[in-house]
Order: sequence, then structure tokens, then C-alpha cells
Amino acid sequence: MKNPPFKRRTELSLGRACEEEGPGDLGTGSRISGAEVAEVVKKLLGGKAPGVDEIRPEYLKALDVVGLLWLTRLCNIAWTLGAVPLDWQTGVVVPLFKKGDRRVCSNYRGITLLSLPGKVYSGVLERRFRRIVEPQIQEEQCGFRPGRGTVDQLYTLSRVFEGACEFAQPVHMCFVDLEKAFDRVPRGVLWGENGVPGPLIWVVHSLYDRCQSFGHITGSKSNSFPVRVGLRQGCPLSPILFITFMDRISRCSHGVEGVWFGDLRIESLLFADDVVLLASSACDLQRSLDRFAAACKAAGRRISTSKSEAMVLNWKKVACLLRVKEDILPQVEEFKYLGVLFTSEGRMEQEIDRRIAAASAVMRTLHQSVVVKRELSQKVKLSIYRSIFITALTYGHELWVMTE
Repeated sequence: MKNPPFKRRTELSLGRACEEEGPGDLGTGSRISGAEVAEVVKKLLGGKAPGVDEIRPEYLKALDVVGLLWLTRLCNIAWTLGAVPLDWQTGVVVPLFKKGDRRVCSNYRGITLLSLPGKVYSGVLERRFRRIVEPQIQEEQCGFRPGRGTVDQLYTLSRVFEGACEFAQPVHMCFVDLEKAFDRVPRGVLWGENGVPGPLIWVVHSLYDRCQSFGHITGSKSNSFPVRVGLRQGCPLSPILFITFMDRISRCSHGVEGVWFGDLRIESLLFADDVVLLASSACDLQRSLDRFAAACKAAGRRISTSKSEAMVLNWKKVACLLRVKEDILPQVEEFKYLGVLFTSEGRMEQEIDRRIAAASAVMRTLHQSVVVKRELSQKVKLSIYRSIFITALTYGHELWVMTE
């Protein structure tokens, strides 16, 4: 192979994988093909930081046929044994500064870097897992799903607002926030249901059985520590596992409440863990919230009462007293959902003003850093303009109603 570092790491990983104890041949169906591995490698993005094995995406993308064959063999060893090298379960946590005082730890966000060969293996499993689970996930979930995005949920909520305003019908809403949803998913509830065969669940579980991480700051490393709860950050499997988990909660909380839009009853909208519960009255919304809270508790999650809020769309102010156990949720007159501001009056003028202000701020920044730079070509400037300024100005424009 052309890349000695990768060859050495692969040989070590092969040796470790062969030494792992596992249940033997799991009868997991077809082995992983070279085409599956090559397709995942092809979609790796260059310029990304490596994991603990220091194998960069460029190394894998530069592999020839022989190199891909070795990588496929390694994936098949993990597939057959139901065990993976420890490197694939080890995350490198790197702090990224957000804003504020650099001496305050809470002003940093930790990101986890995983092994790239391990992510290729996870990517193959994700495709097989998604083929089984995707058709079963409910329509109200649009997060981490191909062909869907934030605009789908924003447009649906906007149309509900328009219909309610047209027929003078109130809409009671609860914007639900879950405490540390992604990082605290109980893993026990993930290994079953949804028609996923046991062998595939086992190999997915193998990525978590000895999961650990260590911190890496300015060249210094901490001791490793076990990670026993939550989904792995940066793992290709985590998004589909998470929406499967949220789908379980949503199904368990279904009732007869909701709002009608034509012949369609809409009880909730989900984008990953961003949840909106909808009802035609405060009593119905409370019942829906009670069921959702109970489903969250059964799944090992809790609603954050300090961040969850209620709002009523109506031509006059209407009280909506919602409780989660003894805690009363605050009622607001406006809420920013998926980056778009919705108000209790159902008007979009404030959101349009926000878009204009955001685009103006972007333009001021671009003028100093891009527009006046003579070393940048006109083509590059236009590309930056379209990708940043136009995006900031027109995000959510599908919701804007023309009045003239």
C-alpha cells in the first residue's frame, strides 16, 4: 500500500480484532462487501481531525484496491466476531472555545474525535440499520432523515398557524426541551425493537461495550475514563439510533389530542429532540404533555422544565397553565423554533425583520473580510456572498406570506 502509517495501524488493528473474544460466527447474513466500504470511504470529508489512531481521512481516500481489500477484511473480522478494536471505541475529547471568558470551563464545548477506520465500519452498519428502521419511523420526525430538513417542520407549523388564524381557532403549543438528550440516552433501550435482527444489534452493541474517552488539550492527554451512557458523538450510527429512541417515546405518548389541518390530525412535530406538542385546548395539551413526560420517564429521560415553554396562538391573550409534576411551565408570546421566530399573533413581520438584521450584520462583516480584499477573485466573492449572505437573508422564506 502507498501509506505506511495506515498499513501499520491496520496490521495492529487486525491483530487486536483477532484476539478479541466474541460469540463466534453470528450468522449475521451477508458479509461486508468491498463496494459498501468503498462507498463510505468515498464520502469521507477531507481536512478532518483524526482519532486516537491518528489515521486521517486523506489516508483512507488514497487507498488503492489492495488497501480497500485490507480495510474490508478488517470490517468483516469485526462483523463476524461481533467485536471491534479498542481504538474504535476510544474517543479523543477536544475542547472548543465558544465565547466569553476563556478561563471559565463552561465557555468551552467538547467535541469527540473517533477512529476513521472505525467510522467507516460504523457507516456500513448505519446503512444496513437505516434500511430496516427508516420505513418504521413516524412522519412527524424530520431530524437526521434523508430528504427532510428544518424547513419541513417549519412549513408545517406555519401552515397550522395560517389555518388557525383563517378560521379563528386557537392553537395551544408546548415547546419541549429534554435534559442532555443526546449525551444521556440510556443504552439499554436501544438494543431491541424496530424489527432489527439480533445479530445486527449485537455488532452495533459491540461499538459500546468498552466505550471510553480521554481529554486532549494543547498536546497533553488525560487518563482514559469509561463512557457508560449516551450516544457516541461523531459516530455515523448515532443519529439513526437517536431518532429511533425518540420515535419510541413519541409512539408511547400518542393520544387523541392534536389540531386538525384538513383531514389530517397533527399531535406533535419532532426534529431530533426538538419537540412541539399541539392541541386545540389547554386541557388537551396538558394530557398530551403528561403522556409525553411519562414516556420520557419510562425511557430514562426527563423534561427540562426551565427550558420548556407554552404558547397559545389566538387573536386575544389566553392563559395556558401547563405543569410537569409540580413545576409550572412559563407561557411566552414568542418562541424561536428551529431558528425561526413564531409569535402568539401568528405574524411573520418580526421574523422578517430579524432576517434583514442578520443579513445586514453578515454584509458588514463580509465587507471588511471579503469585499475589499483585492486578492480574492470576483468568482470567489460571489460564491461567499451566495453561501453566507443569501442564506442568512432567506432562511425560512418558504413561510413568508405575501400580503400584496
